[in-house]
Amino acid sequence: MLSACYHSPVGALTLFEEDGAITRLHWAETESAHTAVLDQAITQLAAYFAGELKAFDLPLRVKGSEFQQAVCAEMQKIPIGETCTYGDIAKTLGVAAQPVGGACGGNPIPIIIPCHRVMGAGGKLTGFSGAGGVETKVALLRHEGAGGLLI
Repeated sequence: MLSACYHSPVGALTLFEEDGAITRLHWAETESAHTAVLDQAITQLAAYFAGELKAFDLPLRVKGSEFQQAVCAEMQKIPIGETCTYGDIAKTLGVAAQPVGGACGGNPIPIIIPCHRVMGAGGKLTGFSGAGGVETKVALLRHEGAGGLLI
């Protein structure tokens, strides 16, 4: 599996590529490989953190159950600067909110698949699986101008 590291405002992020698709983003520093997909992902992350990117456009492959993939697909629909709740996603998928929360926590490609844009009932701030936890979630939402109560 190939990987590339990007030094972001929220820490070192390592992207992993398999068979031409991004499969994971992890908070860690590693040696970087250069492939078209990894270079494109680094370019898009840099544009995101510069406030110049409106939507990620990368080949992604979510490894996980059909449910995990469905939740990740719904999260990808949340535009930069907006949020939704676990209940919103649950309603769309016809399931309970609690398993949606678990699937959000298991998101293998955070930031690019924006689990940080998913809030608890009533727009309450909830956890975040990335390094720094809730503080990183707040930083990402502030960066995007989302969650007006946090700004």
